Amino acid sequence: MAFELKQSLKLTQQLLMTPQLQQAIKLLQLSRQELEQFVATQVAENPCLEEDVTESPEEAAQVERERERTEEQVISESIQQAGSLVDSTGNDNDSSELDWDALNRYQEQAPASATAAKKMADEELPNYENIISKVGTLQEYLLAQIGELDFDDQELKIASFLIGNIDDRGYLTIALEELAEAESLDLEQVEGILDTIQRLDPNGVGARDLKECLHLQLRNSHLKNGVVEAIVENHLRELENRNFTAIAKAMQISLEEVLDNVHIIADLEPVPGRQFGANEAQYITPDVYVFKLGNEWVVNLNEDGLPKLRVSDFYSTMMSDKKSKGDDKNYVAEKMKAAEWLIKSIRQRQRTIFRVTESIVKRQLDFFESGVEYLKPMILKDVAEDISMHESTISRVTNNKYVHTPRGVFELKYFFNSSVSRADGQDMASESVKRMISDLVKVEDARKPLSDQRIVEILEERGIQLARRTVAKYREQLQILPSSKRKKYF
Repeated sequence: MAFELKQSLKLTQQLLMTPQLQQAIKLLQLSRQELEQFVATQVAENPCLEEDVTESPEEAAQVERERERTEEQVISESIQQAGSLVDSTGNDNDSSELDWDALNRYQEQAPASATAAKKMADEELPNYENIISKVGTLQEYLLAQIGELDFDDQELKIASFLIGNIDDRGYLTIALEELAEAESLDLEQVEGILDTIQRLDPNGVGARDLKECLHLQLRNSHLKNGVVEAIVENHLRELENRNFTAIAKAMQISLEEVLDNVHIIADLEPVPGRQFGANEAQYITPDVYVFKLGNEWVVNLNEDGLPKLRVSDFYSTMMSDKKSKGDDKNYVAEKMKAAEWLIKSIRQRQRTIFRVTESIVKRQLDFFESGVEYLKPMILKDVAEDISMHESTISRVTNNKYVHTPRGVFELKYFFNSSVSRADGQDMASESVKRMISDLVKVEDARKPLSDQRIVEILEERGIQLARRTVAKYREQLQILPSSKRKKYF
């Protein structure tokens, strides 16, 4: 059998993803915060890309007028405004000049930024003592308490080492033997300093595990007794599973006595550092606003905070200068092209978010008008076909993008959910069924919580057919415990 080499030509078509297309796809899937960081990096790296900080003529004129105002004028105007407010509140006749109904309607429909001032005025201000005494972190709070004790330099050093190894939950994360060996410290002295720290506020801080944390709180709060200590020491697993009968049987005491002591344990804090993380609010900046104006629902992109980019005039002039060197021109041309593509990609991203949101509003109009109970089943394909885009594009756009509505802030992908069959043949959104399950659990008898099977039966009475395993899945997604763990004995 003979082998031979031949050359042949073959014409094929192959789809290649250009760097520009890759960048456009990358920008689509970035969250708003990630986009801001990415743009900042690009501005720093690309000399041809710069932020457009040009003011409009109206803005420039306003700034100039503000500069010309003297401090006395500002104070005078403030006093006059305060006086007019007093007059208007004291004179009922003046109130007829203002259409309060129209104002209220506007505030209800406006984005969050427009109502923030009103909300702040309506809410009770925090206590002054809380403002001046609040310490930033748990570690700072513990160090402040240690600073008030009569510790010498060596003891302060050990205390600082220990506190530095207490995590945000309030637990010690290093073995004392390891710390003593690493820092050449006396182990007995380290143990003594830890005991002092474990008597500080918050109660239970510095424990090495949950069992020690609970024991410390019982000791510090003078709640120790033989039964409660034995439950903490030997029956935490049964306690977690709420198997109080097993605890009573193992300890040979009455169920009533077990429940009395479980009540004490229930008041303890398993995460001593919780209060220091509770006030760390997670802020979400919406990518788009949806609000009702008259009888129409309006979609409005949130451009606030997104830098306005442009190609540098300096480098544009350089490209048209015939005296510029070839290598310089090639470098600048490459950077200018990258800048132009980035600007186009950001615009395309914003347009895509707008179109997707418009399609969602059109298809979920009943939700915006009446609430989550009227959310309709919808999949990516529905929106993709509506705006002539690929499903993968819709998926990228809806992840980590948020919409502000009169009913709250939602991730765009929230509106995509599967359908649940009803007895009347109508389909219902799974998210609406989850809300029904959540509402049922909220009003259940805590001593006789609803089982998954009982929830199935109630939903069936309402014309909704679901398997028990589906109810269990929805319940878990809602982070609702099983009925056995929701049951309350006291």
